[in-house]
Formats: sequence, C-alpha cells, structure tokens
Amino acid sequence: MFALVAAGGVLPTAAVEKGSPSKSPQEADRVIKLPGQPAVSFKQYAGYVTVNQTHGRALFYWFFEATKNPQTKPLVLWLNGGPGCSSVGYGAAEELGPFLTQKGNPELKLNNNSWNKAANLLFVESPIGVGFSYTNSSNDINELGDKVTAQDSYNFLVNWFRRFPQYKSHEFYIAGESYAGHYVPQLAEVIFDSNKKVTKDDRINLKGFMIGNALVDDEMDQTGMIDYAWDHAVISDRLYQEIKTKCNFRNEHLTDECDTALNKYYDVYKIVDMYSLYSPTCVRGNFSSTNRKLPRIQGVAPRLMSKIDEWHKKPAGYDPCVTDYTQMYMNRPDVQEALHANVTKISYPWTHCSDNITFWSDAPASILPTISKLVAGGLRVWVYSGDTDGRIPVTATRLSLKKLGLKINQDWTPWYTYKKQVGGWTVEYKGLMFVTVRGAGHQVPSFKPRQALQLFVHFLANKKLPSSPF
Repeated sequence: MFALVAAGGVLPTAAVEKGSPSKSPQEADRVIKLPGQPAVSFKQYAGYVTVNQTHGRALFYWFFEATKNPQTKPLVLWLNGGPGCSSVGYGAAEELGPFLTQKGNPELKLNNNSWNKAANLLFVESPIGVGFSYTNSSNDINELGDKVTAQDSYNFLVNWFRRFPQYKSHEFYIAGESYAGHYVPQLAEVIFDSNKKVTKDDRINLKGFMIGNALVDDEMDQTGMIDYAWDHAVISDRLYQEIKTKCNFRNEHLTDECDTALNKYYDVYKIVDMYSLYSPTCVRGNFSSTNRKLPRIQGVAPRLMSKIDEWHKKPAGYDPCVTDYTQMYMNRPDVQEALHANVTKISYPWTHCSDNITFWSDAPASILPTISKLVAGGLRVWVYSGDTDGRIPVTATRLSLKKLGLKINQDWTPWYTYKKQVGGWTVEYKGLMFVTVRGAGHQVPSFKPRQALQLFVHFLANKKLPSSPF
C-alpha cells in the first residue's frame, strides 16, 4: 500500500522548514549534513519532484554538486535497473556517489573515486513504488512499465530543471546499469524526440548516454549467459548441451524441458555470486543480501529467464554485505529526516528493490532499434561491461552489439589504467564505443572504482581510453 495525501497534493520538497516560508524549493531541499557523514565542501540536495499532478506521483531524488567548479561541469543522471531497484541505494550509496555506506561508526565513508569529481550527479528512485518515491493513486502500481517509467522520468527532469535552473544550460548525460539498459536509451529517446517539439525553456541539453552490463536484447542476453557460464566452468558440458538443445531463446515461452534445464543452471548460482563470479558471498549479514530475491516479475526482459526464481537474486557489491548496511541506514528516522524523505510515511520499509512491484506491462524484447536511432541522431553512446558478471555478461553484450551491425573503426584494443595495468579492452564502432572492465562484476564502480572513474572521465570528454601504458 502507498501512503496517500490529497490528490495532487504532493509535498513539493517535503522539507520546507517551519518558520522559513521564504525559502525557495531548491534551498528547502538542501541537505546540511547526514548522520555519520564526513565533512565536505560541495553542496547536496534531496527531496521530491512531482511527475503527475493529477495522480499525485512524486519521485525522490538525491543530488550532489561536483567537488570543484560545479557551475562548469556537466550534469549526469544515474539510473539503476531491476526494474524496481533504487538508484539511491545502489548507485549513490554503494557505487559512484561521494558517500558510501559501511559497517560500524561512522556509517558513511568518503568515496575517493566518486563520479562527482567529474560531474554534477543526480540520482532518482524510479519508477514510483521504488524506495521513497510514491503515488497517491494505488492503481498506478499496476500500470507500470517501460513507457510509463520513461515518461515519468522525463517529467521529473523538466520539473527538476525548473527547480534548479542554473543547470539548464549544462551538458546533460544519462548513465546506468543492468535494466537501465532499457531505462537509459528509452529516456534518451523521449528527450531526443521532445526537444524537437518543446519550447526553448523546456529543452534539455542531452549530449549522450552510457550503459553498463546492460540488458538490451533478450535473445543475445540469454544466449550470452549460458555461453559465459560454460566458458567460465560454472556448468557442465552435459547441462550446456541440454540447454542448447532444449531452449530456443528466440521464442517468448519456455518449454517444460527448457524450464527444467534452466533451473539446473540456476542451482549453481545458489552457491556462488552470479553478479561477480569470483567474489565471496555474504554469510554474516542480517538481511542475507545475496539470497534475497527481487519481485518475481513476469514478462520482463529477458522474458524466459525472468520466470526462473534464481534470476531475481539481488546483486552484492565489493563488500558482499554492503546492501545490509545501506538498508539499515536508509531506514533510520534521522537519516530520512536529513534527506527530506518518506514525508508521506509509507507503510513499508525502504528496500533496495521494491517488493510492491510485481507487474510490468511493457518491455521490448530488444532495445537495439532505439540505440540505433540515437546513434544515428548523433548522441554519444558508450557501452561498458565488467567481465566477471554472470548476470548480463560481457559475452551477451558483445553478441548484442554485433547484432547492431555497426562498422568497426578500431577493433579489440587494450586500454590502460594506473601502474601500467590493462584495464580492459575497447571496440570503437562508428558512433558507439564499447569498453570492457577487467575483473569487474555487475556493478562496475563497486568492484573497480578507480577504473570506473577513469572510464567516466573519458566518456564525458569523448576521448579514447589510453591504449598504451602510462
């Protein structure tokens, strides 16, 4: 259930202090300091932005100015996937934000590889029902899907820029991972198309997007998963051949024989981390992060895999128990007050991935046509892949990009990171850059934070990663 207020009566920022009626909505969203937060010089803001006045839908955001010269740095929106998982919980608090949750006191530590060293960072909990985001119309939860999510995210941006007009002229980029392989290109397409019709005041200065370990094509994602598992000695020759024989990933529906074979495949991932093949699993956490499951969502790409329970296991980060720390932190009343969050007093606890979202109305089998359109439209597009992820492995991404049919300008080339180490490989397509990140799992910034920041900086600058040691 969702906390209800009068229809259309979304609290605009959830945080206008009593006795301070003269504060602007932007200033009312200012976060002075979080419990356990290290001291910083940059500003941060958090609160709600209405995306549908009639239904009373509001999305929760958390925004960090760049550490230096925010007035000249790009603005980047980060989205996590699911569908139904929190960009605040994963992206901001465990991957690329300036404050990372940790066990003990203090509960937050400074992220030395935060992406706000290179850009102004905006995190949004989308769609409604995720994290602190809510609706006044309970039926909205039964109408969620890719299209609604993209439109609400676009409405969020239009209204957020009205609250923060100083960033309106900045170069704007979108980035994300996993099911954000749907979210990011679809939102980019809405912006791309809307910019041709809206007034100058509502035009968004979109320059490009970047997606990591991203779900983009059902057939290739599923084929790549099985090939990767066999290549990395996760499954036996016999099971590999059984799946290859009994499963046709071009079809939308599983046969009983395929279903049985896939369940054997997922049995392996009950004992090793699917999201980071060579990382330990969490064995001490109160919430058993690696074993808690996402909502069982039918019809969500990849459609066949989504019907297997083990597909919905939650990812674990660099510290396999970090999701436990984040969940405890976000449910603290003093933290919620500092963030201007949970103003409607929702009846359920904050979680990384919503247990309320059990239906998804639309999910294209392939996002490749959308990516092709945006590449042709001149947007900068980078796709990266941590190469120890078994969930949406590098194998799947390579198959999907091959399916795009883009000309290769420069094939498989190593790129280098600090201490003259190979960070991964790149393939430069005409209009698209593909980057692998060596040794990184599903959430690349969690596993290889320094390399992820290097990747991000080069993406923003539209410069190739270094192809020789430095």
